Amino acid sequence: LTKAAQQLHLTQPALTHSIKKLEQRIGAPLWQKQGRQLKLTQAGEFLQSLGERLLPQFEHAEQVVAQIGAGRQGILRIGMECHPCYQWLLTIVEPYLQQWPDVDVDVRQRFQFGGLSALFDYDIDMLVTPDPLFKSGLIFTPVFDYEQVLVVSQHHPLANVAFVTPDQLSKETLISYPVAIERLDIYNQFLLPANCHPKHHKTIETTDIMLQMVAANRGVTALPLWLAEQYQQALEITTRRLGDGITKSIYLGIRASDEQTQYLQGFIQLALSNQKR
Repeated sequence: LTKAAQQLHLTQPALTHSIKKLEQRIGAPLWQKQGRQLKLTQAGEFLQSLGERLLPQFEHAEQVVAQIGAGRQGILRIGMECHPCYQWLLTIVEPYLQQWPDVDVDVRQRFQFGGLSALFDYDIDMLVTPDPLFKSGLIFTPVFDYEQVLVVSQHHPLANVAFVTPDQLSKETLISYPVAIERLDIYNQFLLPANCHPKHHKTIETTDIMLQMVAANRGVTALPLWLAEQYQQALEITTRRLGDGITKSIYLGIRASDEQTQYLQGFIQLALSNQKR
């Protein structure tokens, strides 16, 4: 008891009182006295073995929580608001996981979800979007500039023009991702201002199938130039500028309260250093 009291920085009477109080709370004796020594009862031995298993876990938990509090460990939950952004994101996630081995990444690819509300509600930690809405409490950083272009088959008549005008799409089948028209750049920045509409509008979920359709001359589509270039060697497609050009940026949005979180800033800095031009 004396040695235990010294280890716990208690007096021996205080330790004896704590032992009795613990036994009263549990409702079973934990020690039995044998001469001047104390021996654990069966209940005491059970608690000792439980403590030997749990105490290291508590110590580990303290270390993990300290790492999370310092912004060096945790889970980065990323929300996506656009299909092409996912292809870009893959180029950042791989080196990020290597640089931040104690941070897991969870990508939530719900293209029509409310990205801002997800950020405010702590459902995600970062929003990837080409259309940021700047609101108090959020910080959006542009990390990658790109041009939106029209993708057509190499055998399509528009493959021979220098650039495309809105009226030239009035006889075309426009293929897009399943996104509301008001969120499609080719509509809100190109067609609608000129009061033009395509002859038909089809939606396809995946980029690969969409470009297979374009290569087969089943329609045209609008994509980031860098994404279309990835498929040009494998498919008979080509790109043409939309009018004077539609320039866009991919933004990373975070909560202002998380601005100092190290693994969030690490992702943003990596995205900035890996810009495609």
